[in-house]
Amino acid sequence: MLLYLVKHSRPDLSTGTQELSNVMDKAMEGHMRELCRVFKYALDTQNIGLKLKPEDNDNKQWELNAYSDADFAGDKETCIHITGYVVYFMNIPVCWLSSGQKSVTLSTTEAEYVACSEVLKEVIFILQLLRHLQVKVQLPIQVHVDKIGEIFLAENQNSSDRIKHVDTRYHFVRQYIRDGTVLIEFFRSCDNDSDIFTKTTSEIHHRHGEKLIWTKKE
Repeated sequence: MLLYLVKHSRPDLSTGTQELSNVMDKAMEGHMRELCRVFKYALDTQNIGLKLKPEDNDNKQWELNAYSDADFAGDKETCIHITGYVVYFMNIPVCWLSSGQKSVTLSTTEAEYVACSEVLKEVIFILQLLRHLQVKVQLPIQVHVDKIGEIFLAENQNSSDRIKHVDTRYHFVRQYIRDGTVLIEFFRSCDNDSDIFTKTTSEIHHRHGEKLIWTKKE
C-alpha cells in the first residue's frame, strides 16, 4: 500500500518506504514499529497530495530540470549508498526515486556521480517522450547537485588514477554535457529538493516536503 502511494501521489513517503522495503524478508519487532509510524503519518495526513500547479512561462519552450543527491553508506548494514532524485516539468514533480545503489563506491563524490547518472537516464527518457509529442524543451536541462567534486568528475574527460575504477557505464553523463543537452549545476544542500529522498530527519522533511506536496483546504 505504501509503494502505491509513493508511486502515484506521496513522494514524501519515499525514504521511509525504501528503508522498510529492505527488510521485508527479515523484519523484526523494531521494523514493525517503524512501519506503524509510517502508516500513522500517512493516515494523519490524508489531506496531503501531489502538487500539480504549473507556473506560467513567457518562454515558448518548456522547462525540464532535476535534482539529485546521494547518502554515502546510507544503509549501515550493507554500506550501500542511497540515491535520491526528483525531476520537475514546468516546476511540477513528475518523477522521483529513493533507492539503494547497485554497487558500493569509495567516496561521497563517486556516490553522488552515480546518483547523477541515474537521474540523467530518467531525464533523457522524458526528453525523448516530449520530443515525440513535439513539445519543445529548453536546453540545456539543468541537473542540480550539491557536490563540487561531482561536477568536476562529470565535466573532466581525463580520468585520474583515483577514479579509474568507476564503472564506465556511469560516464555517459559526459556525453550529454558535451552536446549541450544537460548542464550540471551546483546547488546548496539546504536548497536541494532531492535531500528528502535520502534522509529522514524531520527538518529536511518539512523544508522540502512543501515543494512537492500540498495540503487540501477544507
